[in-house]
Amino acid sequence: MTSRLFRSRAVFLVASMVAAPIALAPVLTKPAHAWRIVFDPSNYAQNVLTAARTLEQITHQITSLQNEAQMLINQARNLASLPFSALQEIQQSVQRTQQLLQQAQNIAFDVQQIDQAFQQQYGNVSMSATDQQLVADARTRWRNTVGGLQDAMRVQAGVVGNIDTNRTQMSELVGRSQSATGALQATQAGNQILALQSQQLSDLVALISANGRAGALTEAERAAAVAQGREQRRRFLTPGSGYQPGNAQMFNGN
Repeated sequence: MTSRLFRSRAVFLVASMVAAPIALAPVLTKPAHAWRIVFDPSNYAQNVLTAARTLEQITHQITSLQNEAQMLINQARNLASLPFSALQEIQQSVQRTQQLLQQAQNIAFDVQQIDQAFQQQYGNVSMSATDQQLVADARTRWRNTVGGLQDAMRVQAGVVGNIDTNRTQMSELVGRSQSATGALQATQAGNQILALQSQQLSDLVALISANGRAGALTEAERAAAVAQGREQRRRFLTPGSGYQPGNAQMFNGN
């Protein structure tokens, strides 16, 4: 509408300037009070040239205004924010995995607690410990191993449960990125995709940690069992321990 208005005014201006050279001018002829039309070709040509230049300037101004308007439209598109956010779902997935790690049984993911537990339960078997204490320590280590295996499987189940959620979020974010109207929307979609990948890496780290913990507890129990077995064998073979060797008779002496 603005472009048409400018062009109408320009045409009107040109028409006015073209008609300007044609005027009534008084010329002294006989009789003295007579009038006639005077046409100046040079003046007419100059006016036509001026009108053409004026029309060209107006056309340039219209084109410039159109370019500026398009530039503002493009800037508005580039500054438009993405009307979608997967941040809350990503944070919830991370929190679920963290809760599973925090619910680790017996020996948690804590350096001081691990050092204390290994010093008391997995260290060298005390030669002064009673048989009942040895059995109780072995039972405690077995519970730690079973708990670690259960914790690892719970983390595995949680990570697997996040896969479907991650798939839905990835599909939505890729679609938003491809249909983005401007640079800001595309950037925000890309940032959310990176956040989703970070969450998946966090799940992978949690899974590796839980499996490593279960494996470490299993190996530690095995090593402690070997040490305890040596101590129990020593006590069994120690003279005066109550064991008396004798002759074994089989098959009714036949």
